[in-house]
Amino acid sequence: MCAIQLHIDGVAVEAEQGQSILEASLAAGIYIPHLCSHPCLPVQSTCKLCVVEVAGREGPFTACNTPVEQDMEVTTKGERLDRIRRIAIELMLAGHPKDCMGCRSYTNCELQSLIQYLGVTHGRMHTIHRYTNRINIENPLIDRELERCVQCGRCVRVCEQVRGVGVLKYRKAPEGECYIGTLDDKPLIETDCRFCSACVEICPTGALQDRTGIFDPDLPRTERLIPCQAECPAHIDIPRYVRLVNEGRYSEAVGVIREKVPFPHALGYVCNNRCENKCKRAGLDLAVSIRDLKRYAVEHDREQSWKPAYLARKASTGKRVAVIGAGPCGLTAAYYLNRQGHEVTVYEKQPVPGGHMTGGMPEYRIPTADVLAEIDLIREAGVRLLCGQAVENAAQLKEEYDGVLIAVGTSEGKKLRSLPGWDLPRVYTAVELLRASRRGEALELGEHTAVIGGGNVAFDVAGTLIRMGKRVHVVCLEKDASQASPEERDLAVAEGAVLWDSCSSEAILGGPEGVTGLRLHRIRDFRFDPETGAVVEEPVPNSTQILPCDSVVFAAGQVTGLTEAFGVALDRRGYPLSPKEGQEGRYLTSVEGVFAAGDVTTGTRFVIDAIAAAREAAARMDRWLGGDGDITLELVPPEPPQPRIGIVEGFARLPRQEMELRPPEERREDALPLSQGFTCQQAKCESGRCLQCDLRLQIQPEKLWSAYGGG
Repeated sequence: MCAIQLHIDGVAVEAEQGQSILEASLAAGIYIPHLCSHPCLPVQSTCKLCVVEVAGREGPFTACNTPVEQDMEVTTKGERLDRIRRIAIELMLAGHPKDCMGCRSYTNCELQSLIQYLGVTHGRMHTIHRYTNRINIENPLIDRELERCVQCGRCVRVCEQVRGVGVLKYRKAPEGECYIGTLDDKPLIETDCRFCSACVEICPTGALQDRTGIFDPDLPRTERLIPCQAECPAHIDIPRYVRLVNEGRYSEAVGVIREKVPFPHALGYVCNNRCENKCKRAGLDLAVSIRDLKRYAVEHDREQSWKPAYLARKASTGKRVAVIGAGPCGLTAAYYLNRQGHEVTVYEKQPVPGGHMTGGMPEYRIPTADVLAEIDLIREAGVRLLCGQAVENAAQLKEEYDGVLIAVGTSEGKKLRSLPGWDLPRVYTAVELLRASRRGEALELGEHTAVIGGGNVAFDVAGTLIRMGKRVHVVCLEKDASQASPEERDLAVAEGAVLWDSCSSEAILGGPEGVTGLRLHRIRDFRFDPETGAVVEEPVPNSTQILPCDSVVFAAGQVTGLTEAFGVALDRRGYPLSPKEGQEGRYLTSVEGVFAAGDVTTGTRFVIDAIAAAREAAARMDRWLGGDGDITLELVPPEPPQPRIGIVEGFARLPRQEMELRPPEERREDALPLSQGFTCQQAKCESGRCLQCDLRLQIQPEKLWSAYGGG
């Protein structure tokens, strides 16, 4: 394409054939006022702010639709041009509120910027009173303040010509007043609006704004506008893989997930799906079922097209790394460190790798075979895994390796020693019970078991015991077992668990032969003393009773089990101490070259948190070992999404798809997964509910005149 030489305000400018004067001028850093124009939109030429003069021609001309020509001499400033622009902007302001400082778009409003640039005030024109300002302003996700609309038409054009939806139209009221609305003035939720918010992104004033609270204002724009991805601890590109699922490209969807996490199948079962809590669709009706789509993609990935790139590694660095613990944190860090070219050996004291995934959660929630299949890929990538080998001292191990990562998690259960009877026979921890169940080992339990605790682990224990044929009672302080997810609580109750909420345990009863009962009482409320951490109760008078049972399982927390003999400094709870404060001290221990990450530093959290911590720790260790710390992984070639999303009839009313659970009476008879997952039709429908928030990033923000050095 031939370059065109011209002069704008006496400055030599090189432009491309077909460019407009406005495009060429802005590209050259020369500001021309404009409002209806936007680089993502077709030209409309209605605001008349971009008027310029061209030497040798009668004018003025609108720069947005006047193509450049060879040797053209363009003038962008002058008394006549300033007068035309001032009149144009004053006409816009005649019906515009005079409350710039009270508008949410203050300091980020193109109209305000133009007012400053042109030196215009509201006062010269007769004020126009509009009667259409209250039409269709009650909408989810989007606030419409039509009194701020200057009818530039950018929202109409982006909706129709870029998105292919076209729900926004120029309208005329019976009395002749023009405004921008919808067909028959229906609320957006009753139209075919896709709620992509391209209209909000492209609006030059405060007429269209995001509903307060949808986005985190403290995040950068690229993160803020995709709240599900920002909330995910590993920052998986959720909109991208959901879109790929919708297109039936399951292997590519899995590749996108694996760019951030090596356990997509495990997460498809047990991720606590915090991304869904921030899903923008939740402000419309219900969040997209992101976790279940992840599981569907993995289970329908026949090609594994990502695998060759996933197994590749950089050239050997000659450095040796030991990882202590083969849970999600240790194995994730091992995978990335191996990929960076280091020789990695993982030590696991249990006979089966996987940590809580294979020993701390029930089989029916996360099948062992599926976890081991993902671990096999890490082995195939080059990680050496040694099971049944406990490490007694991390500092001594460092003498054999260039770097060591402690990722032992919180692998030991905790008994409440303040509760009389805690040491009786047939009193267990949740870790003991769940680990024995996964290994097929028998514990002496009797027929009736009381579980003390009200979190998710308590209900995992309850479900496991029910599948053993036991009668189960869950006793907890919290009303409705509020520490657990309602989903897990309700599943266990449906299977037969009896919930004793708002109850405090007084003593485990029994003798040398074992447990005979649990004495408890009802409480109205409780709190934790801020100084001592002790529970302060408000008991219900005369409510003490004895719950007969043959065994008790504590689901009241887990600990690292580490002691000073492990070779690194520990705090009083057994967590490794860092020699530095804050972010600088993250993942460090008292021994140079020995790092720590995951639950062993934070306490028991979720699988996705362990994976996210492992990624950061691996990057930091790689830098310490002499690498660049860049663990970025590209398994699927970048492919910008299509901006045209088109009409989906009744989009705002599409129901959330739910996996069909097996009946409770069937579930409690085996350890198979609770559900077989989505059907193909469900996955197609559910992925189609996504608002595709990432498309908004394709709309580049307009630069204000101050960005051009004052114009």
